Amino acid sequence: MVVKTVISIIAYLVLAPLLGGLLAGLERKLSAKMQRRIGPPVLQPFYDVLKLFEKEKMTPTRFQDFYVLVFLIFIIASGVIFFAGGDLLLVIFTLTLATAFLIIAAYSSNSPYAQAGAQRELLAMMAYEPMVLITIIGFYMFHGSFCVRDIMAGGQMSLLPMLGIFVGWMFILTLKFRKSPFDLSMSHHAHQELVRGMTTEFVGGTMGLIEIAHWYENVYLLGFVFLFFANGTALGWILGIVVAVVAYFFEVFIDNCFARMKWEFAFKSSWVIGVVVGMVNLLVLYLCF
Repeated sequence: MVVKTVISIIAYLVLAPLLGGLLAGLERKLSAKMQRRIGPPVLQPFYDVLKLFEKEKMTPTRFQDFYVLVFLIFIIASGVIFFAGGDLLLVIFTLTLATAFLIIAAYSSNSPYAQAGAQRELLAMMAYEPMVLITIIGFYMFHGSFCVRDIMAGGQMSLLPMLGIFVGWMFILTLKFRKSPFDLSMSHHAHQELVRGMTTEFVGGTMGLIEIAHWYENVYLLGFVFLFFANGTALGWILGIVVAVVAYFFEVFIDNCFARMKWEFAFKSSWVIGVVVGMVNLLVLYLCF
């Protein structure tokens, strides 16, 4: 068990940024095809990050780099706990703490654009966190444990009993991935805005660390999609991985089909989805399981 856990942790630490960077490259290529462009090479995200680390180090305040480094550490820590089969509550609390440090880093820059992005990120957190908690509670009610290891070895897929929660999780993934129409705090597209919201004042290696953190985070968030299909069998693994990849590129499709909505719409829609599909699904789990 210990050896398997160590292997899982090492695999996540090594493979997650590689998979995250490849997904980002494929996303750019797919987005370009949708817009009838050729697009950059699939490996372009790796070239961009390497170029960022070669740039001169410039930060508005001396604490900004520290906050970003802590953000990266907690992002990696949340993924390590998840893929080591740890407690889902600890996973989510660690991820929330990581986002808090990124928000503090944006505020510390004293830039009005970065601070506006930080405020939007706080609103996004208020929008998606209820559905995140509902998802964790759903796994506990169905499997009787918060432990990822127990859920994966449960012997029964969580998808059908937790179908409403799965729909809710897919909805908030758009917020978590910061895709349109909910890319409130920062944009990954040049046509959206001249300044990049929360990351406006991040340059060079600092920005490179944020990009790497996002690669880790995206793989970890897709791990939750996989968890809905895990049942301790090879079929569950295959279905989980395939659906996770399809879910990511479905988010890319949504990103290319919608313009940014106002924060009020993101907030209200996320809470409505959480109440309608999430709470109803919890009620069904309580009555039937």
